[in-house]
Amino acid sequence: MARHIEIPQRATIGETVCAAEAVHLERGGRALLDSVSLELRAGEVLALLGPNGAGKSTLLSVLSGDVAPDRGSVRFGDREIGDWSLSELSRRRGVLLQDNQLLFPFTVHQVVEMGRAPWRRTPLEDDDNAAISEAIAAADIAHLGNRRVPSLSGGERARAGFARVMAGRTGVLMLDEPTAALDLGHQEAVLGIARERARAGDAVLVVLHDLNLAGAYADRIALLRDGRIIACDAPERVLTAEVVSDVYQTPVEVIPHPVTGRGIVLPRRF
Repeated sequence: MARHIEIPQRATIGETVCAAEAVHLERGGRALLDSVSLELRAGEVLALLGPNGAGKSTLLSVLSGDVAPDRGSVRFGDREIGDWSLSELSRRRGVLLQDNQLLFPFTVHQVVEMGRAPWRRTPLEDDDNAAISEAIAAADIAHLGNRRVPSLSGGERARAGFARVMAGRTGVLMLDEPTAALDLGHQEAVLGIARERARAGDAVLVVLHDLNLAGAYADRIALLRDGRIIACDAPERVLTAEVVSDVYQTPVEVIPHPVTGRGIVLPRRF
């Protein structure tokens, strides 16, 4: 019989599900995050952008509860994130880490099945088969189901990891560079799924390097440099030629997309 475990209530659209307040984190005498404050809300895709070493992945790790800040606070839901147990958090947010190395000889189906582990011995265990099948289809890996993870390409491993997180059916997704190893079609598919989840009321935090993907799919962009948030707003207010050129120390121009009108960032080549 399933023992009683509290089933998380979904946040209403626009409600803050996770918030950092004046977060500071140092390693080796260097500030990786410096007085960072940020809110993640239900019903949005929030993209973290910035140059290499800006603190994007570190901030995601702090917001997910995987890393504790030296100063400042992080709230998840109605309490401090450190007050949640790991099992409670795992039923409330799904995390895909950049260095999530799936090297053990599990099959792809077994990897996706791991995403349902938080729901064992709960009433939602009955949804396992449907959740796994849906995640496998969404990640376009049905043909890889019996393949062993070490035999996969980097992109195939990335999609298996993404499917594992999707199978958890949490209300919060935190994805660290989910498109890094993917081809063009699968990049669009993964962020399209993230966009759909946000429309359904989930909160999605995603670390990206591609400014144009962020501009196309994010509701808000937080732009980091040297551990600080330089700007956090709608894409059209953040991805300006002046701001991007300054943060990335590379001259760019921003032109409107011919169909959507959203800005496209291009390096200025002479």
